[in-house]
Parts: sequence; structure tokens; C-alpha cells
Amino acid sequence: MNAIGIDIGTTSICGIAVDIESGSILRSIGKNSNAFIKTQRPWEKIQSVEKIFDIAKGILDTLIDTETVSIGITGQMHGIVYTDKRGAAVSDLYTWQDGRGDLEYCGSTYAKALGSFSGYGNVTDFYNRINGEVPKNAAALCTIGDYLAMRLCGREKPLIHTSNAASLGCFDMQKNRFTCDCDAETASDCRILGEYKNIPVSIAVGDNQASVFSALTDEDELLINVGTGSQISVICDTPLACDGIEIRPYFDNKYLAVGAALCGGRAYSLLKDFVGEILGYANISDDDTVYNIMKEMATAVGEPSLKVDTRFGGTRDNAFIRGSVTNIGVENFRCGELVCGVLDGIITELYEMYVKMGIRRNGIVGTGNGIRKNQLLIRSAENKFSAKLKIPAHNEEAAYGAALISLVASGIKKNSADAQKLIKYYNATE
Repeated sequence: MNAIGIDIGTTSICGIAVDIESGSILRSIGKNSNAFIKTQRPWEKIQSVEKIFDIAKGILDTLIDTETVSIGITGQMHGIVYTDKRGAAVSDLYTWQDGRGDLEYCGSTYAKALGSFSGYGNVTDFYNRINGEVPKNAAALCTIGDYLAMRLCGREKPLIHTSNAASLGCFDMQKNRFTCDCDAETASDCRILGEYKNIPVSIAVGDNQASVFSALTDEDELLINVGTGSQISVICDTPLACDGIEIRPYFDNKYLAVGAALCGGRAYSLLKDFVGEILGYANISDDDTVYNIMKEMATAVGEPSLKVDTRFGGTRDNAFIRGSVTNIGVENFRCGELVCGVLDGIITELYEMYVKMGIRRNGIVGTGNGIRKNQLLIRSAENKFSAKLKIPAHNEEAAYGAALISLVASGIKKNSADAQKLIKYYNATE
């Protein structure tokens, strides 16, 4: 028997079928959505809802077989789609990248007027209300994951899990309700929303929470994810209060403390472009070749003495912060030192967020291509956090988490711990 997980990403959509006895991935399908819609507004980032739905449904239909027992859904958070009274989409998807919240409003911005962030759904809705851009027949709003689940089940009104609801902004996590003009129905438990082809479909959940659920089984461990951006996530019993750390609803009445860096793995990619530009004069331009040369230069370097601040794109709190390279001397002004310094800077930014949280964990789990493909980054993480790093054996963490959550929601697995027994790891440095 198998459970299916669907993850609607910003640029791609993934579906996997997970064996509910072994935890192995039986089948995996990923497709680029190519859903972005070009507009005349440079700050507007919208996608075709119908294109996303058609691709996701196609993947799901391909994966479903007679052994499928449950379906879980996750996807990009923060963005919204408007629906009418019948549950049909009446707008495009306003994605998390949409910039209307940063436009000027009453001497400030729309986002700051709500005490929230641009790209968060309730900020987008606030702008649309002020400027008369809410579709006339709109009756509700929800995330794209909520929409897919609702439409598959033939529901007329979305039910938003708190992991998605909080991502829209203006949400009181302890009271489980919105603090602004949004009357969307929410739920804090993982439940079955309905059925698709007689298979139970669980309520859609946020992709960050789904990813953590599929990777972090021991609350005495922390999770770092390094992709284009990077994140550090820690499960906690009560919501923390500290600058630069976001608190998100999790499962089983717990919370996630999340620190997010905007550059993350992109910092290493930028360094690759820099080194590649130099090597290009020697007719060496292939990305894999450049990465291998960088690895060779850095392997002999121990603890880097160059100090690199990798906040090249600013932070969520301050878009004007920029990175730097310091402690340059005649003995360390070498390319290998710079490579190690950038990797150490990526981890240092996450570690400093961890220190801000004021809580301690004794183990570390790593996910994302930046971790899986870079032993030097793993070495830096293990040195900084003074712990051995382990990596989940499965890829596609968000889709895998959605599949596991569907097993809990449907009662096939008795609780979260039972479902998470399917997760396998390997030690990154073995």
C-alpha cells in the first residue's frame, strides 16, 4: 500500500508515492509548472491557477493505483487565490514573491500598515481591497494547496490549516484566528478534508512544516535546510519572542521557531559565478567544472580565517544590509580561503539565529541540495554546531511530509510518531 504526497512549489510541482510499510519512495514525478504570467507591473508576481491545478492533478492521477490509501497536499505558502461561492477560482495566484505590499501607502507601505510583510496573503488582499482589485464574485481566499485539496474533494469553501493560515499574516496562533478582515475558516488539527476517487485527502499544510515533519523526528535535534535560501527550524512547546525569528504553528499543539536567510545557497552560487568569470578567460566555463575546482581549492583549508558575511541580499528585517569580507591579510588572501569563508558564512548566519532563539539542541539534521551536494558545507555545519549531521534518506521532503501527514489524518498511522517511524537517515560524513 502507498500514500501519495503532492508539493506545489513556486517553479515546479512534485508528487511521490510512499510505501507505508518500508517508507521507501516507490514513484516520483516532478514537472516544471511554467505558471508565471507576465504583466505590465514589475512588482506583480502571479501564476495561472488552472495551469497549476491541471499539472498537479495530472501527476496525482498518474501516481494513483489500487494500492493508494491516502493523499496529502502541501505547497508554497503566503500566496493567495480568491474563490467564489462554488469553490471555483476567480483570480490568478498571487504568489509569495508579489511586491504590491511594498508599494507606498499613507506615508509608509501596505505591508507596514498591517505590521506584516509583502507577499503575505492578507497584505495582498489589503492592497486589493483598497484599490478595488478584489474580484466581484470572490467569496473566500486560500493558499494554492488549500485550493487543490478543496477542488479535488468537491468542496465549496476552503478550510485552511493553521500552518497555511499563519503564513498569510495577521494571524493569532494562540487563538487560531485572523486579526484582520479575513473570515476564512481554519483548523489546527490534521484531518481528512474529503475524498478523491474514493481515496481520503487530508487538509493541505504549509511546505515548511511538511518538510520539518519528514526530517525532524527527535525534538532534541534542530534542522537546517540549505537551498537557494536557507532556514533553521527548531520545534518548541511555546511560542518564543525574539527579533529575527519567526514563530509558526506546527503539529500536535507545538510550534516551530524558524530563522530564514535570504541568500543561503545562493551565496555559494554567486561565488561560483565570480570564480567562473575568471576561469572563463582560460576557456573554463562549465558550472560543474567550476564547482569542482572550487572544491579542490578549499579542501586543504581548515578553519577559514577570512570572515565572510553572506547577507548579500539583505535580510527580511532589513533589505539594505549587505555582505562583506573581512580579516583579509597577506597570508589568507587566497581563493580556497574565500570558498571556505563563504560556506562558513552561510552556516554562521543560521547559527546566529539559533543563538537568538535561546534554546539548545544536541543533534542536527540537514536537508536541501546545498547540504546533500556539498561535503564542505556539511563540515562547516558540524564544526559550528559541534554535532554530527544526519540527512534523511528520502528527497522531496515536503511531499514526503505531506504523505506521512495524510496517513495520520486518515488513521492508518495512529499518531505522528508512528508515521515518522518510516523516516530513515544516513550520517553525512560516513
